[in-house]
Amino acid sequence: MDIRELLARQVVFFDGGMGTMLQANGLEQGDLAESMLYEHFDVVVGVHAAYLEAGANIVTTNTFSANPLKLCGRGYSVKETVTLAVRAAREAIAKSGKQAFVAVDIGPTTKLLAPLGELSFDEAYASFCEVAKAGEAAGADLAVIETMTDAYEMKAAVLAVKENTKLPLFATFSFDENARLLTGADVSAAVVLLEGLSVDALGVNCGFGADKMGAVVQELVSYASVPVIVQANAGLPKRVDGNMVYDMPPEHFAEYAERFVKAGARVIGGCCGTTPEHIRASVGHCSALRPAPLPETRRCVISGYGYALRLGDRPLFVAESANPLQNKAWGEALLAGNYDMILDAAFDAQDSGADIFDVNVALPGVGEAAAMREVIGALQPAIQMPLQLSTRNAAALEQALRCYNGKALVNGVTGAWESMHAVFPLIQRYGGVAVVLTMDENGIPETAEGRAAIAKRILDSAAQYGISPCDLAVDTLAEGENDIVAQKAMEVCIREFGLAAAPAMQNRRELFFNGD
Repeated sequence: MDIRELLARQVVFFDGGMGTMLQANGLEQGDLAESMLYEHFDVVVGVHAAYLEAGANIVTTNTFSANPLKLCGRGYSVKETVTLAVRAAREAIAKSGKQAFVAVDIGPTTKLLAPLGELSFDEAYASFCEVAKAGEAAGADLAVIETMTDAYEMKAAVLAVKENTKLPLFATFSFDENARLLTGADVSAAVVLLEGLSVDALGVNCGFGADKMGAVVQELVSYASVPVIVQANAGLPKRVDGNMVYDMPPEHFAEYAERFVKAGARVIGGCCGTTPEHIRASVGHCSALRPAPLPETRRCVISGYGYALRLGDRPLFVAESANPLQNKAWGEALLAGNYDMILDAAFDAQDSGADIFDVNVALPGVGEAAAMREVIGALQPAIQMPLQLSTRNAAALEQALRCYNGKALVNGVTGAWESMHAVFPLIQRYGGVAVVLTMDENGIPETAEGRAAIAKRILDSAAQYGISPCDLAVDTLAEGENDIVAQKAMEVCIREFGLAAAPAMQNRRELFFNGD
C-alpha cells in the first residue's frame, strides 16, 4: 500500500522524538544522533520498535543530520548512514509484524542560503540530493523534510526529492511565536510554495509545544488543500539538574493532538521531548476520529517570499515600470549588468501600493536566462510582493521559476501549441499561476465564443500536465473599458471553466468578477 492511500482514508500517526529516546539510552548531549547507528545499532532499532508498538504508522529514520554539510569531518558517509538508518527501521517493522512505512528524514543544513547567507541554492540542492537518493536506494517508502525555517531551503530540498526520486513527499516548517519563518514568510506563503511544488502533505513540527501550536494549525488548515501534518514538542525544554527536560505529559499532549485532528489535521506525530507514551496516548485519542475532508476546490493564489495573494479577492495591480523595451534607462542598465535601477523601481512600486512587480529582461544583447536569475536574486530579499515573470523564452522562464522563492504569476500563455507546451511543463515542475491570453496563431477572435473556446483549449492542455484551473488566470484581451466581447468571454471562463480573472482584467471596473 502507498502511504497516500492510507492518508486518504484515516488519521495517520508518525513516531515521536528520536533524540530524546537516544539520549535516554546513552547518547551524550551534543553528540551526533546518527553515531548511534554505528555504535549502538540495536538501540536505534529498539526506538523504532517502541514507537511501532505505541501505534505509529510511520517511523522516521535517524538521519536528521545525515547530509554532507553536517557529516563533513565526522568520518561518516551519507550513503552508508542513510542505508543503516533505513535498515534499522525495516528491522523494527519486521519484528513488530505490523504494516508500517519508513520515512527517510531530511533535516535542514543549518546554513542560511544566499543572499542572506553564503550557501548557494545549488549547493543546498546537491546536499539534499545525496540524502534523497540514498533513502530511495535503501528502500524508504517516503521522504519527510522537516524543521525548515527558510522557505528557500525548503524549496531546494523539495526539488532534490522530486527530481531524483519517486518517493511520496511530506514537508514541515518550524514557525516562530508570530507564525513566521526565520526568513520572514508567513503561513500562507509557506503553504502556497509547497502546494505549488506538489508535496503530498505539509505542516508544522518542532518550534514550540503543542499548547502553543493552535493558531498555526488553524492557519495551515485554512490555506491547505492537501493533508496537514502536526508534530509538536512535549512543551518547551527546561534545564533540570543540568539536563534538558520536556514537561508536557502524554495525556495532556494527546488532548492537543485531538484538537488538531478535529481542526482538520490528518497526520499527527511528536517532535522534541515526545516519547512512545506520547504517541500511544495520541493514538488513543485520535485513531477513531474521522479525518476532516480536504477542500474540493483550491484558490487561485500566488506568493512572494513573505506572503500570498489570492486572485479574485480584490483588484490587484501589477507594476510594469521595468520593461526594457519601454524604459530606455532600464534597458541600458540591464545591458550594463546594473540592477540598482530595477531595485529602485521595485521599492517605488511597493511604496505606491502595487501588489505584483513585473520582471522583464527581454532585450537584444542580454542573456535572458542568466539575467532573469540574477534580477530575481536581487529582488527577492528586497521586496515581499509576488513577482510576475514576463518572458517568451522557455530557458529564461525555467531559470526564473527554479530560483523564485514563492509561486509566481507567469505572463502569459496563449492557445498556440508551442506556448502551452513550453510553459505548462515548467509550472507542473515548479509551481506558478499562468496568465491565459485568449489568442492563438490566428490572432484574437472577434467573438466571445471564439475567445472562450481558446481558453477551454488552454484549460484542457493544462489538465494534461496535472495543472488545475485554480492555477490559471484568464485575460480575455479587452480593448477599452467597455469591450462587451471580452466581458462576455470572461463571464463564460469564470462561470463554466472555473478560471479566475487575471489582474489586467480585474482592474477594469466593468470586467471585474470575483471568480468564486
